[in-house]
Formats: sequence, structure tokens, C-alpha cells
Amino acid sequence: MSITAASRASRTRVGALMALGSMSCVQLGLALSVDMFHQIGAEGTAWLRLAWAGVILLIVVRPRFWTFGRRTLLAAVALGVVTAGVTMLFMAAVARLPLGTASALEFLGPLGVAVTRSRGARMLLWPVLAAAGVLLLTHPWQGGADVAGIACALGAAACWAAYILLTQAVGDALTGLQGLAVSLSVAAVAATLVTGPTVIPMLTPRLILIGFGLALLLPVVPFSLEMYSLRRLNAAAFGTLMSLEPAIAVLAGLLVLDQIPRVWSLLGVAFVVAAGIGAERAGARSHPEPPPVPHPPAPSGSEQEPRTQFVSGV
Repeated sequence: MSITAASRASRTRVGALMALGSMSCVQLGLALSVDMFHQIGAEGTAWLRLAWAGVILLIVVRPRFWTFGRRTLLAAVALGVVTAGVTMLFMAAVARLPLGTASALEFLGPLGVAVTRSRGARMLLWPVLAAAGVLLLTHPWQGGADVAGIACALGAAACWAAYILLTQAVGDALTGLQGLAVSLSVAAVAATLVTGPTVIPMLTPRLILIGFGLALLLPVVPFSLEMYSLRRLNAAAFGTLMSLEPAIAVLAGLLVLDQIPRVWSLLGVAFVVAAGIGAERAGARSHPEPPPVPHPPAPSGSEQEPRTQFVSGV
């Protein structure tokens, strides 16, 4: 194996480990957050995590807002709003549904993005497979499904779909964690406007400290890992790995929350995971090759020193 091939394989392994680490942090953070529900509620727990995350990244990253273009800044602000939406809606869903079920329903968001950006009749298979998985997870024929929990999970799915599209736009325009620092700060402000006034009076030093730890576990560490993982993996590989998140959620619910899944729930998660893998593999984001940079003609009668051309790529 050549040095270049070995280096590429090493980067791929590191990127995959980062993605798996991110998903593990997300699900562990969600499972550990459940204990705070009876103290400040699901929405209050989500707000506390977002508030700490915004403060942490503002201090660590110190984003230079004045260097952003207008469109980029607006995209970062919109990303913050949908980040608040997906966080708070999903926490509300977890308060009403098993963690694995809520995660599988939320995953319909990225699945929808993968399907809509692809072409071909074969892509119709994945929504059908995902729909079958949703039916197995919610089992509406029994009449006992938590409608509010399902609605919150589907709302989180819609926000997650918007989150993916906006993250691509912000990530293409900014380097490092600048965009993440702005979006999480905006998410913290948005969540504060919605939930902060009712939750702040209930806070204690112990809850504030726990919130700091949970914010590191979700979203600071996993969101950062995802950003760096995407710089090492192509969209298909990253999307395929992220498709495993509902399965990891089932495992976290079992180990941390003692949520024992039923057979049809496991089958439903398997259908959603399979649909996600299939859709992401077929719907990878492709980057067009940058146009060639023309060399200006050399002045006649003189020799031109060779020049190195730098073409920025995504």
C-alpha cells in the first residue's frame, strides 16, 4: 500500500471513529438527560444544554461575526433556530416515547433529504421501507400510540432535515467551528425566549453544574466531532454511519433507561436503519470539479517565471 493510500485509509478510519463517537455521545447524553425531566421538564433540560453550549463555544471559538457575509450570517442564524427546534422537540418526544422509537422517527428527516436529492425509481423503495418501519414502531392498530410524542418526533425530523441543508451551506462558507459557535449561540437565545423565563427560577447550583456536563456530552462534543468527521469522509460514508443512530439509541435506552424493546420495535428500527443506509448510499452529495484557472498569456519577447496556482475546493 502506498503512503498516500495508507494516509487516506487512516483518515477514513479516524473519520468513522469520530462519527461513531458523536452518535454515542448524542444517545448517552439524551439518556442521561431523562433524569432531569421531573425537575425542570424536557424543554427546560434542552434549554439548559443549549444555553451552556452557546456560552462554551462563544468563549472557546470567539467567532468573528463581522467577517461573515450577509447570506452566510443569515444561514447561520437560521441554522441556530432549527437547532433549537430539533433539540427541544426531540427532548419532548423522548419524554413521551422510548428513546429508540423517538430516534427512528426523527431519522426520517435526513432520510427525506437523501431521497429528495436523488433520482431513479429505485429510490422509492427506501420511503416505503421507512414507512413500514414507522408503522412497526408506532403500531397504530393497537390504539395506544402517544400522538403528542409522535408529533414532536416528526417535528424534530423536519427540523433535522433543515439542519442538514443549512449546515452544508454554512460549512461551505466558513472554516473551523465558526459556524457552529454562531448557530449554537442563536439556538441558546431562541430556546431562552421560549422556555427560559419559566425554567430559570427553578435552577439550582447542582442543576446548573449537571447542565454544563450534559452540554459537553450533547451538543458541544458530538457536533464538533461530526464537523471534523465530514472533512475525512464523503457524504455516502458519513450518512451510512449516521443511519446506525436509531440502533445505538435502542442500545442506550436498554442500558441506561432499562427500556426493553419489543420484537416489532426492533424490526421497525431495523427497517428505518436499512432505509437510511440505502438512501444515503444512493444519494451522496457530489461536489463538482472546480473550473480550471486560465493562465494569462506570457508577455511576448520575455520569459515568464513558473507560477503556482491555488484553486480552493470544498
